[in-house]
Amino acid sequence: MTVELTTLDNGFRIVTEAMPGLQSASLGIWVCAGGRDETPDQNGIAHFLEHMAFKGTATRSALQIAEAIEDVGGYINAYTSREVTAYYARVLAADTALALDVIADILLNPVFDPHEIEVERHVILQEIGQALDTPDDVIFDWLQEQAYPGQALGRTILGPPERIRAFGRADLSRFVTEHYGPGQMILSAAGAVDHETIVAQARALFGALPARPARSAEAARFRGGETRHEKALEQAHLALAFEGPGYRDPDFYTAQIHAIALGGGMSSRLFQEIREKRGLCYTIFAQSGAYADTGMTTIYAGTSAEDVGELARLTIDEMKRAADTLTEAEVERARAQMKAGLLMGLESPSSRAERMARMVQIWGHVPAIEKTVAKIDAVTPEAVRRFASVLGTTAPAALALYGPVAGAPDLAQLHARRAA
Repeated sequence: MTVELTTLDNGFRIVTEAMPGLQSASLGIWVCAGGRDETPDQNGIAHFLEHMAFKGTATRSALQIAEAIEDVGGYINAYTSREVTAYYARVLAADTALALDVIADILLNPVFDPHEIEVERHVILQEIGQALDTPDDVIFDWLQEQAYPGQALGRTILGPPERIRAFGRADLSRFVTEHYGPGQMILSAAGAVDHETIVAQARALFGALPARPARSAEAARFRGGETRHEKALEQAHLALAFEGPGYRDPDFYTAQIHAIALGGGMSSRLFQEIREKRGLCYTIFAQSGAYADTGMTTIYAGTSAEDVGELARLTIDEMKRAADTLTEAEVERARAQMKAGLLMGLESPSSRAERMARMVQIWGHVPAIEKTVAKIDAVTPEAVRRFASVLGTTAPAALALYGPVAGAPDLAQLHARRAA
């Protein structure tokens, strides 16, 4: 399997990987623009635009878009993150050209019909309502806002209802003009694909687009803070965030391995100490996320009103203890989990296409899997303990609480425990 990368004269990039033995292909276009590229008045428009992509083009109705892919047994979807908006499909090998044509059509020829805008506006408002009714969903939006207050990276991807109610056709068109240039698009395909065939079709579809400079996203600064929402729920929800490295930082893999060892599975410290030994919760985990210029290690748990205080304090204690006692065996287990997750995922063409797009976005090329594995293997127990020490004592932190959380300590109390 060989990764091939071609860049058209206007900056449009095509990356593919043929996977022998497969009868299907996964392909999509990753646009290097998401929630953090919005101005305050645009908050939520990247996601709104993603919804509108499937609502009709100059040549296909919304139904025809769906039928074009589903008539051949395929699947088409999209998602919006804080740094990327992706439009992708999975089809049989013979239908690869059709899938690319449909995806190109929804990106290049949207009509933004006023009636469809109103329909989708209502759908998105329902989506926001559903998120607000899901405690272990909305709490992460509140945590993000506390970590990056007053910044694009701290705003919710869905946007506030008042902004969603105000968007019109001109707003959608303006965001496309600002952020959907050919240099901000990456066509990625994996599976039963031929690179030169896809490049030829991509050149015909996208090659005439005029090159235009990409707009820089607002720089992010992890500030930290606290938000507490009291509500009569069955569980108290707690989420903590600590400043971590961005995905180009040398400590990126160290942060990932630390999060796995701390709370990435049933053998992790938080799971063993807080759930298995003490029975204080059903769900507890830690994860490490990264952006271009910042990152965060996040810990989440759901527990009872009576136990939320003890759980919060024990979480800090376990973080501090990891800095002194994390063993080589724990680091080796975390490395193995990370490598297995990476390599098992790459057995799927969809995962390969996604990884290639992200690597091209981050590095401008696709590093060999062997190099990534070598970086994971190079993380030492000493490096993880050093990272754990910073997180457990001095790293800026954010706290979000939701539910019957009167008994939970505040951020100042948790800082004091970290410093003790």
